[in-house]
Amino acid sequence: MKTKRWLFKSEPGAYSYDDLVNDGVAEWDGVRNFQARNFLRDDIKPGDRVLFYHSNVKPPAVIGTATVVRSGYPDNTAWDPESEHPDPKSTPDNPIWYMVDIKADEKFAEPVTLVTIRNTPELSDMLLIRKGMRLSIQPVTAKEFDLICEMGKKTY
Repeated sequence: MKTKRWLFKSEPGAYSYDDLVNDGVAEWDGVRNFQARNFLRDDIKPGDRVLFYHSNVKPPAVIGTATVVRSGYPDNTAWDPESEHPDPKSTPDNPIWYMVDIKADEKFAEPVTLVTIRNTPELSDMLLIRKGMRLSIQPVTAKEFDLICEMGKKTY
């Protein structure tokens, strides 16, 4: 099976890359968008690689990489009325939302900012910079993934 690459967005105030490092392995839960849910349920598999992106901060940036360690399974936070993202329509017998587990790989020496990504011609087709693209999970090409990793390892 071919390894796929993804970009996962997270607000660091809710869950940061350092949180992932501290947790070792974490559930990527709370996704409440149907297209992103479909990626989690159907497409994201163990061994897939992830660019971990901090959103809603200044500056937004890719902070590091992670690896998927568990395929999509029902997101039980939807069934918990005390969770930050409950959905009473989702039940254990009829789950609507899904999650995967990931583990941290490498924190970048230099975060790769959204401005840097926008100003890099080789990344001009990246979904992240398309107008109106707000998906918290999105596919990334191997070329985009490798280039961002290379950029993040630079030390100045």
